[in-house]
Order: sequence, then structure tokens, then C-alpha cells
Amino acid sequence: MNNVLALLFFLLPVAAFSGWVLGRRRSERTSGARVNELSTSYFRGLNYLLNEQQDKAIEVFLKLADINRDTVETHLALGNLFRRRGEVDRAIRVHQHLIARPNLNQDEKTVALLELGEDYMRAGLLDRAETLFTDLVAMDALAPSALKHLIGIYQHERDWNKAIENARRLQQVTGESQGAVIAQFHCELAELARAQGAREDAYVHVADAFAVEPECVRANMIEGHLESAAGHLDAAIHAFERVAELDVDYVPEILSPLLDCYARAQHMQRAEEFLLRVTERYQGVSPVLALAKMYTTTRGEVAAVDFLNRILRQRPSVRALMALIDVSLHTASGEARENFLILRDLTRKLVEGKAMYRCTQCGFSAKAHHWQCPSCKNWGTVRPIHGVVGE
Repeated sequence: MNNVLALLFFLLPVAAFSGWVLGRRRSERTSGARVNELSTSYFRGLNYLLNEQQDKAIEVFLKLADINRDTVETHLALGNLFRRRGEVDRAIRVHQHLIARPNLNQDEKTVALLELGEDYMRAGLLDRAETLFTDLVAMDALAPSALKHLIGIYQHERDWNKAIENARRLQQVTGESQGAVIAQFHCELAELARAQGAREDAYVHVADAFAVEPECVRANMIEGHLESAAGHLDAAIHAFERVAELDVDYVPEILSPLLDCYARAQHMQRAEEFLLRVTERYQGVSPVLALAKMYTTTRGEVAAVDFLNRILRQRPSVRALMALIDVSLHTASGEARENFLILRDLTRKLVEGKAMYRCTQCGFSAKAHHWQCPSCKNWGTVRPIHGVVGE
């Protein structure tokens, strides 16, 4: 009912305005008989909507589209509203009917085709949508919008080569750089090649990513993994460290493999220096926990406890508190140990099931990192959640 009322409130002013425009035009030439007929039809359609007789309402509005050229925008909006409500079949009928009209000009037909393509996408008919948008691009009609939809389709289908091709065309058409997005597509290809053991192909895709986005964080990360797997530890360390320099928010993603490379290369002093630098720049807890673990091994548990106590006073963190409890348990006994065990259970319950990442564009939350937000489909917008319970 709420959707019907929303549609009604949208169409009432449209009907009133259309009646006024038509009345003004006809008054200059003929009597208002036809204007009255059109206005009556509008309100009959609105009455059907109010009484939830939506099929009859659609028939009225579709017939009006045959009679009155000025109803094109109204019916485009009507189809759009049906699509938003999830009634994609009705939206398709509206837009197909408009496209079939012989008296539409090219611009109106193009807009209707674009809307129909969006209907197909919403209905999951991606092959039809792809064909329609490809035809629009070939006609050079509304190319930017059609190209964006094609890129969306190819991302959904994980056809990264076609996504790259159309992103480059979009860049040419609009003059707006698509380097950051194209780099992500090359990184997807690099990840796929790495998973398949095609290391040389992965290197090529990483180089392609750098070619369009020289400071691509993800490409540095993939390069670090490739160099580490090849045993090129210094190169791997350089690539991972560069990730932290380019965007410190990605430190949690590279910390484990980077520390592994430091250990294998026996560069533990360099590892400590890196962690100290990052701790000053990064407000998250991951490098703090890594330093505490390192101090436990190299300086003893007392030094680790002192370090964690100092950090907790500066930036309260449940995860840092959990680390402090774990270290303290090694030396505690009796009632003190029992109290620490209770505290550990309580702190673990605080962080269990908590999202660690959030999209800065749409607010989507997740426990793991995503390069592309599953909700809004933007790239590189999912970031660690900072705070007492988060990172």
C-alpha cells in the first residue's frame, strides 16, 4: 500500500502539470475536449492505482503513451518506479511498449533502451542486458551509461578482460581516469594466475596494474606474495613495506606475510623498527600485538606486559587487553589465574562475531577484507574498523 501511495503522489502532479500544458497548447488551436479526455484517462489510471488494480492502471497508461507524445517521460518514470519496487516484469512491459512506438525520436528511444537494459539486469537477464548495452555503445548513444552497465555485468561475471576493455573505452569517452579500477581488474587476473600456479602470468598482470596505477596498493601486495613464494625475500619485504607507505590502513593485511619474510631473511631488527614506525602512524592494534609477541620472545614476558600496559593507557583496545591477559597467564597462579581466565573469556565474547571492516561508501560491514564491496560494488572502500573492540 505504501508503494502505491508513493506512486500516486508521484503521478498526481505529473497529471496536473500535463493537463495544464496540454490545455494551454490546445486552447491556442482547438477546444479542450481532447485535453479533458486525456486528463480523465490520467485520473482513471490513478484511481486504479489507489484501488490496487495495478494491471488496469498500467493498461491505461500504456494506451496514453500511444495517444500523447508528452507522456513519454511519465512512463519512463513509471517504469523506473516499478523496477525499484521489484516489479521488473511490469517495468519491462512499459519500456518495451515505449521502444515499439514508431513516433519516438532517437533520444527518447535511446533512454527507453537504457531503462530496459536496467530492467534486464534487475531481472538477472544479463545476456539480454549485455546485448542491449553493447548495441547502444555501437550506436554511440548514451555510451558512458551503457559502458558503466557493461563494466558492471563483466565484473559480476568475472570476465576481467572485457571489463578492462570497456573501462578503457569509458575513459576515452569521458576523459575521466579509470586507472584505479582497471588496476583492480588486472589484480584480479594476477590473483587468478597466482592461484593456478602461473607465476609469470601473474607478474605480467601486476606490471599491467602498475602501468595504469603506479601506486596501486594491491599490486604491491600481490608482488610481495609472488616474490616471497619465489624466495626473493628482500624484494618481497620491499613490496610489503611499500604497501604500508602507500596506505597504512592495509597494514593488517600484509603484517603476517611480511613478518614471515623478516624471519626467513633473519632481519628481526628491521622487523622491530618497521613495527615501531607503523605503530606511531597507525592507530590500529595489529602492529601492537605483533610487537608484544616479539618482545615476549626477545625481551621476556615482563617487557611485553609493560609495553602492552603503556599502549592500553594511550589507546584502549579489547584485543590488546586479551594479549595482556594471555601474557599474564604464564606467570599467574591460584586465584589470580582464575580471575585472568574469567577476564579472557569475557573479552573473547566481546569480539566474537564483531565486524572488523566497513565500507566507507555504503556502510557494509564484514569480518574479512574485500577489495570490492559486496554491497555497493566500489573498489578499495572496505577499511578496518578502528575502536575499542575493532582494529
